[in-house]
Amino acid sequence: MMFYRQYLVVGGMPACVSFFCQTKDYILVRQDQDIILASYLNDMSKYNRANEIKKTRLAYGSITVQLSKKNTRFQYKLIKKGGRASEFENAIEWHCLSGIVSRRYRENYRDMDAFNIDVSDSGLLCAKKNLWANVVLHMDEELNDFKGRMVEAYVNTKLTMNGYKTYYWKSPCGVEIDFVIHRDGKLITIEMKSADNARSQSLKVFMDTYRPAYAIKLLTKNFGFDDGKKTIPLYAAFCI
Repeated sequence: MMFYRQYLVVGGMPACVSFFCQTKDYILVRQDQDIILASYLNDMSKYNRANEIKKTRLAYGSITVQLSKKNTRFQYKLIKKGGRASEFENAIEWHCLSGIVSRRYRENYRDMDAFNIDVSDSGLLCAKKNLWANVVLHMDEELNDFKGRMVEAYVNTKLTMNGYKTYYWKSPCGVEIDFVIHRDGKLITIEMKSADNARSQSLKVFMDTYRPAYAIKLLTKNFGFDDGKKTIPLYAAFCI
C-alpha cells in the first residue's frame, strides 16, 4: 500500500519515475512535474487556434477545481458563469486527444454531455492540486474531499491501460457506480473505495437490478471473494 501511495504522488511520467528511483526525493519529482504542467500550457498556445487558447486554458484550470467538488459529473457552467457545451466542448476534446484527461460517459445514456473527467496521471494531478507527498502518503484529513476523485483517476488509468472503455452508472434514484466495463460480452461493475469501508449500497442496487455474473470492489483490503463480489486491493487495480 505504501508503494501504491508513492505512485499516486509520483505518477507515471518517465522523467518523474526516473528521478524518484534515483533519489527518492519528492521535491525533485515535483519540480519536474511543474515543468511538465508548464509545457502543457505552452502546448495549448502552440497547437490551438488563437480564439481557442483562452477557452482551453480555462477548461484546464476548471478540471482540478471540479475534481474537488462532491458532484461527479463535469459541468461546463463551472468553467465560467454561463458556460455551455457549445463554447467549451472543443477545449475538452483537445485535452482528451492530447492524453491529458479522459472522459468517462454514463453507461447506456445518450446525453453526450453527461460525463466525468479523469486526469491521466495521478502525480500531475497532485502537482496541479499542490498536494505534497506527506499529505498523500498518510492520507491526511485535508484530503477527505479530494482523495476519492484522485483514486478514481488512478483506477481509470489502470483500466484504460488494460484496454477497457470505462463508463459510470447512475440509477434513476441517484445511486451511482464508479466504473462499468465490458468483458467477454458481460457487464462488470467496479466499485472503488479509498478506505477500508467495504459496504456499498450502490453496488447492491446494481447487482439486484442487473444480476451480473460478479462485481469487483477495489479497497485497501486484501484479495477475497464473497457473495458474488471480488475484493481486490487498490494497488492491484492493474490486474483487472
